[in-house]
Amino acid sequence: MQVSKEEILHIANLAHLNLEENEMDSYILNLQDILNFANIVNNAPIDHLDITIGSNEAQNVFRKDEIKVFEDNESLLQNAVAKEQNMFKIPKVID
Repeated sequence: MQVSKEEILHIANLAHLNLEENEMDSYILNLQDILNFANIVNNAPIDHLDITIGSNEAQNVFRKDEIKVFEDNESLLQNAVAKEQNMFKIPKVID
């Protein structure tokens, strides 16, 4: 299957891209390469592979929440746009 100029223009329109005429060949080649690779992956032999969900049996490791005192608050807040009561002050986001 060969990618056409019309398909590239349609995809560019969906993505709100403004493509120049001199960029068209490059986009066609890149998309064609991607589709060729996807075709190779789709046709890879999988007859003798075991079904797996993940590559290992690792699980999430959760740590206990602990409050830690930071000794140099002033250097931490030195680049803050605004601060109040030794904390970052941010704009209100919920009315």
